[in-house]
Amino acid sequence: MKVGVSHTTFTEDDGTIADPVVVARFVEYLGLDSFWVSDHLAWDTPILDSVLTLTAAAAVTGRIEVGFAVLQLALRRLAWIAKQVGTLQTISHNRVNLGVGVGGHPHEEWASAGMSMADRGKRTDDALRVLPALLAGETVELPDVAGAPVTLTPAAPMPPVWVGGDSAAALKRTAAFGDGWLPAAVTPDQIRAGQATLRELTEQAGRPAVRSGVSIFGTLDAHLGGMSREALVDLCANGFGFPREHADAVVLGGKPAEVAERLAEHADLGVDHAILVPFGGSWRRQCELLAEAKSLLSEES
Repeated sequence: MKVGVSHTTFTEDDGTIADPVVVARFVEYLGLDSFWVSDHLAWDTPILDSVLTLTAAAAVTGRIEVGFAVLQLALRRLAWIAKQVGTLQTISHNRVNLGVGVGGHPHEEWASAGMSMADRGKRTDDALRVLPALLAGETVELPDVAGAPVTLTPAAPMPPVWVGGDSAAALKRTAAFGDGWLPAAVTPDQIRAGQATLRELTEQAGRPAVRSGVSIFGTLDAHLGGMSREALVDLCANGFGFPREHADAVVLGGKPAEVAERLAEHADLGVDHAILVPFGGSWRRQCELLAEAKSLLSEES
């Protein structure tokens, strides 16, 4: 199982966003597998542009994968985001993981971008349907701009598509267009149920089975003075709106050996890629402890 980390929550001691160039280099140095970002225009906390952040990370590394967890594809005009994804594939030498979701929160960013939320699911599906041809350099009639075919060059390989969410619509989207499924903050039972549904849906559609990934909220350095697991459970329940019982079931925490044990449970479920979204404490320490947990996980397997 590959183990990566999300840059989105990383800040320095003075509260500024951690430099993605520094973080990406450190992630690669530690032997972790991937560097991921969330995607928002105007969020309730400062956040960098996802495409530019991944481009910076890709430009200074040579091994780690870079990924969106997840890109709000329908928040943008399709031709432009296709051009950006293709460029990122070229710059990274095909290390991109294209996580995609329908988004919707906060709704104000959609109005600011001049995009409707009402049909974002359909527009996401329409975009995923033609994106491979766009990246391949074929002439495509754009679903969001009538009568304006476009040919994007140079061509770039289509990155693997990871569809976020665990709703019925998200699972149908995964079965129709995804190479992988990437839910966030889900229990083992939810992963098993989603995998079973996806097996049925992909068989019905005559598509290959999809891989499973998971984004996990966690805090690894409580024993070194960072955020406690209990505090993160409170944050998920009170700040993110998770039911407390669910938050307690999905939040990861503890020393590297405990984290490795939890990651092993996901590996046993057939999860191919685990992405930690760390909270609290030093981002460097979080990455070091995650790398230690990954090393222990490798020894166990």
